Amino acid sequence: MIYLTRRERFNAAHKLYKEEWSEEENLAFFGGCANPNWHGHNYELFVTVKGEINPETGFVVDLKKLSKLINDKIIAKVDHKNLNLDVPFLQGMIASTENLAVAVWNELEKDIAELGAQLHCIEIKETENNTVKYYGQNP
Repeated sequence: MIYLTRRERFNAAHKLYKEEWSEEENLAFFGGCANPNWHGHNYELFVTVKGEINPETGFVVDLKKLSKLINDKIIAKVDHKNLNLDVPFLQGMIASTENLAVAVWNELEKDIAELGAQLHCIEIKETENNTVKYYGQNP
């Protein structure tokens, strides 16, 4: 089994808040991340796939196809966007990095399988100090 990781980058704004809470409750719980004027991050997205090496190509998956898939399904929808307002696959969720990782997994899993690999991990680096890894429901 070989594990292969592709990194992509995007910039996006968001805020953490619950609509049913008051502004004071949101600020007390989420702190500055609940800023009514939003805030942003320079995210790094790492998509790790796994599989066997194809003896004809020497690849687990064609990296050009994997990159195109990630860019078409994820980056084009999140880069320079407001995660709370502009991203259909995040609607109805708190725009946390944890929820973003699960949503990215759900967006990519089937298509990666069609490329002949299995999705192993979604890792999102929100800041130099905060990283989320998601391995699916049954790691």
